[in-house]
Amino acid sequence: MLRWPLGLLRVSWRYMWRTTPIHRSGEPGGPADMPAPLPDDVVDDGIQTASEGVGPLLHRRYSAFAAGPEMTPEEVMHHFQEDPNWSTPGDMAVFAKISGEAGDMQVGDEYVVRMPGPYNGPIRIIAQDPLRVRAATLTGHLEAGQIEFRARPDGGGLRFEIESWARSGDRLSHVLYNHLRLAKEIQLNLWVETCMTAVRRTGGRLRGGVDVHTRTIDPDAFARYAAAATASAESPVTAGSRRPPTTL
Repeated sequence: MLRWPLGLLRVSWRYMWRTTPIHRSGEPGGPADMPAPLPDDVVDDGIQTASEGVGPLLHRRYSAFAAGPEMTPEEVMHHFQEDPNWSTPGDMAVFAKISGEAGDMQVGDEYVVRMPGPYNGPIRIIAQDPLRVRAATLTGHLEAGQIEFRARPDGGGLRFEIESWARSGDRLSHVLYNHLRLAKEIQLNLWVETCMTAVRRTGGRLRGGVDVHTRTIDPDAFARYAAAATASAESPVTAGSRRPPTTL
């Protein structure tokens, strides 16, 4: 709580005076924008799925290009998985590990993302490999859904990306996020700064600013897509047929 006033002041100052271009775009989403099914081995009553959320589902991608990086994508993600605070602006958010070994990130580990304000977000790691890590929100999070952090080669450089599939966690969060837009701008500022920090940490130069693309699924369409996915998952596999594997 002691960090909230100073943190909010610094976040607001950077938000107002940032000179790095942010390219925002958006369009309606469809079934392909739904979050992937959760792996059975990480699901329990603590997971807060998108179906438990409120309002539209936002599929967002934050992307930043590093020109001339001194690290490989694998090295970037090694640092992130060793300590996600490596690329997170500390006055805006801190990843505090509450389950799992320090200095390592494995499926099943849990963190609380502490932010300046009443926006702490508990998450659980649900997928991990040398180039990416994906987390699901837990009960009490501002959002309900999934988020993925990754790095990949791109031409002669490297691209760091954050991708999320989420709805507001409850009605209050829905008002703050989708109506007053306060939480939405705080979150956008956080992940934009995280992308920029990751690029700096590579030793490269940010080129082209940060791209933020949003695909929106309204609540009615989300309910239809979720019902269709559930029906498909529960239908028996007929002889001679094969259900494609679930990927993350």
